[in-house]
Amino acid sequence: MSDFIFEGKLFHNPVEFVLHKIGGTWKMPILWRLKEKPMRYGELKKSLSKVTDKMLATQLRELEKDGFINRVVYPVVPPHTEYSLTEKGKYSIPVIEVIRGYGIELMKEDGIREKESK
Repeated sequence: MSDFIFEGKLFHNPVEFVLHKIGGTWKMPILWRLKEKPMRYGELKKSLSKVTDKMLATQLRELEKDGFINRVVYPVVPPHTEYSLTEKGKYSIPVIEVIRGYGIELMKEDGIREKESK
């Protein structure tokens, strides 16, 4: 495949492009947590204990902009915001599952034990 430009950024292959969309430290863990059920911001924050509020908000906005998650704000006081996977987001789960499984295997090879399975 030849190089292409998307939103002003040069990409060399489809793998680089998908990693731009769902790669990084937090996007795949966010998608993984939403695979079972919709979650509120606070639930996501609690399950991703090391993420900052700014980073979580940024990642959620990007995932929503790219069509991987839905954001619904319920008109109550205080506001209740819920995040869920779109069809596009659900389609990413098998990819994340393979990467996660491969990561677990590599950890085992290197003598690293998995602390928590999420």
